[in-house]
Amino acid sequence: MTFSLHHLVNPGTRPWLLAALLLFTPIAAQAQDWNYRVRPGDNLWDLGARYLKADVAWQRLQAHNHVDDPYRLPPGRQLRFPIAWLRVSPAPARVLAVRGPVQLSDASGSRPLQKDMLLPIGSTVQTGADASVTLGFADDSRLQLRENSQLQLDQLSSYGDTGMVDTRLRLQRGRSSSRVTPARGPASRYIITAPTATSSVRGTLFRVSAGVQGEVAATEVMEGKVQVDASGSRQLVGPGYASLGPTNGQSPPAMQALMPAPRLREERLHLQPLPLQAAWEPVAGAVGYRVEVVQSGAPEVLLFAQETSATELRVDQLPAGELRLLVRAIAADGAEGLDAERDFSVPDGLPAPVTLAPRHGQIVLQPQPRFEWAKVIGASGSVLQVATDAGFLHPVIEQKTTATRWRAPTELAPGAYFWRVASLDASGQPGPYGQALQLQRSDDPSDPALQQLQPGKGMLTLRWQTDDSSPRYRVQVARAQDFSNPLVDSLVDSPELTFKQPWRGGRLYIRIQGIADDGYASPFSPAQQIQLRCRLCYGAGAGALLLLVL
Repeated sequence: MTFSLHHLVNPGTRPWLLAALLLFTPIAAQAQDWNYRVRPGDNLWDLGARYLKADVAWQRLQAHNHVDDPYRLPPGRQLRFPIAWLRVSPAPARVLAVRGPVQLSDASGSRPLQKDMLLPIGSTVQTGADASVTLGFADDSRLQLRENSQLQLDQLSSYGDTGMVDTRLRLQRGRSSSRVTPARGPASRYIITAPTATSSVRGTLFRVSAGVQGEVAATEVMEGKVQVDASGSRQLVGPGYASLGPTNGQSPPAMQALMPAPRLREERLHLQPLPLQAAWEPVAGAVGYRVEVVQSGAPEVLLFAQETSATELRVDQLPAGELRLLVRAIAADGAEGLDAERDFSVPDGLPAPVTLAPRHGQIVLQPQPRFEWAKVIGASGSVLQVATDAGFLHPVIEQKTTATRWRAPTELAPGAYFWRVASLDASGQPGPYGQALQLQRSDDPSDPALQQLQPGKGMLTLRWQTDDSSPRYRVQVARAQDFSNPLVDSLVDSPELTFKQPWRGGRLYIRIQGIADDGYASPFSPAQQIQLRCRLCYGAGAGALLLLVL
C-alpha cells in the first residue's frame, strides 16, 4: 500500500492532521530509523548480531551513526537503525479464547480451532453463529472476532527484539473488535483491511464491520485515533466517532458521532446470583441493542452476546469469575454505539440441587404446594424462590432452609408461577440457581391438562439443562457414589431420560456426561444425591426429576 501526500494534503491542512498522516504513511515509516539508547557494555558487533539482518554488516551501522571508535560507545548515546536493515521474524498469533464453533483453515487443511493454537501467516479463521474467538499478537494487541465472521491473517512479523510488530489482517465478513498496544517504533503497524476500507492504528480501541451482504462497513472508535482509507479518501477518526464505508459506489459520508451509552435501570438490574437480569432506558434513534458479557480483566474474551430490540435481557448461565456487562445501542445504519458498563462477580458456588417436585410444567390443585429437591453434598442448606416471572425480579416466596422439603406457608392464587433452587455454601452464600421451572396453580379439578401431564405409572423421569455443545448425553444412576454397578447407564439424544423407579427406596446418585458431535466426551457432572421413598411401603407412586447440569 503506497500513497503520495500531494493528493492528501492541501494548503489548508491542519498541522496535527499532517503529522498524523505522516505517522501512518508506510513510506514515511520505512524511511525512518529505529532509535536505540546505548547501555553499559554495548558494542557495535553485538548490537548488529542482535538487531540487523544477516547480510547487513555492523560496519554499515558504524558509518550510518558516524561512530569513530566502535570499541567505545558511551552509555546514553542514541544509535539509529534503518528500518530496512532490521531482522524480521515470523510472529504467529495465539488463540486466547474460543466460544462456540470456530473453524481454522491453513495450508494443512480445515479443522476446529482450539485454545492456545499458534496461527501462522495465511491462516483463515471463521466463526459460526453464537461463536467468537480472541487472538493475541506478538505485542500483546488483541482482536475479538465475533459471530458469523471470517478473518485472514495476511502479515504477522516482528522486528527482532525491538518490540516493533507488523500485524496486517483482512476482515472478509462480519465484525471484529481490537485493543491495540501503543506503537514502540516507526515500523509498528496494526492494519485491518475490509472489502471497502482499511483501518490503521498505532494504539487504540476500535471496532470494524466488513460491510458485506447488504451491511454498511463501519469503523467505530472508542479510544485513540484510527486512520480509515476508503474510495481514495482518508479520514482520521477520533474517539466517540464512526466512519461509514461507501455504499453503492458513493463516497463515504463524513464522520458521525457514536450513539450514546444506554442508561442502565438500577431498580431492574440484577447481576448476582444468576440468572443475570439487565434493563436499560431506550436510546433515541436506536433500532436495537447488543448485550455482551466479557471478562473484566480481559474484555476481548467474549462469554455471552445477543442482539435484541427490547430494552431488557436475561442471561441464565455464565462461568464463574470477575465479569463485565456491556450494553450498546445499534443505529439504523448498523453502527454500534458506546458501551454502558457494569462489573460484577459470579462465584464458583455449589451446583444447583436436583429438583423432584413439582415437575416442570406441572399443574397442581393444592393451594399450598410442596416443593422437594435433592441434597447437594457439602451444602449447608438451600434457598427456594417462587415468582410470577421467569426473571425472579419480585419473588412471592424466597426461603432459606436446611430441609429438602418445604410447603408454601400461604395459598398461591391460581395462575402461572416459576420456581428454582440454589445451594448455600458453608458461609450461607448461594451458588447459581437452577433452571426456572414452570408451575401452574389451578382450582379446576376437571382440567384435562391434569391428566395429560401425568407421568407413566412407576416411572421416573430425569430432565437436565441443555448443553448446546453436546447433542448426546450419557446418564448414569447408581446407589454407590463411585457409580460401581450402576442401575442405569444410557446414551440419549435429548436432555431427558425416563426409566422404571426402583421398588426399594433409599439414596440414589446421578451424573451426566455431554458428548460432542465429534465424539469428544466432556467430564461427568458432579454427582448429586436424591432420597427415594420406598414404593413397597408407600405405594407405587411416580415422580419426575429435573437435573440441572452445571
